[in-house]
Amino acid sequence: MSVQNLNAVDPFAEEEILATNDVGSQSEYIHIRIQQRNGRKTLTTLQGLPKQYDPKKLLKAFKKEFACNGTLVDDEKMGQVIQLQGDQRVKISTFLTDNGIEKATIKVHGF
Repeated sequence: MSVQNLNAVDPFAEEEILATNDVGSQSEYIHIRIQQRNGRKTLTTLQGLPKQYDPKKLLKAFKKEFACNGTLVDDEKMGQVIQLQGDQRVKISTFLTDNGIEKATIKVHGF
């Protein structure tokens, strides 16, 4: 009977490779997330926007289209993040797909 020693595999090796790349190339996805605030209040965040899109113009279009308030936040890790009041996940994803962004590149997170 032969006992074989299993090779040590680092389960985080792929994550380390991804962590060394900058955030824009780390993931080719646009992430739409929801965060719970006080009580029933929520906040929708959009990150990972491609460089060719102007976040200020998108924010202005979102605010006008969805009738909600929003802001543009500079994050150290995530870059520029668009924050909108309320649960706007479905509206944002349909808005982006209607304006030429592929549905396969959009990831909707939350509840």
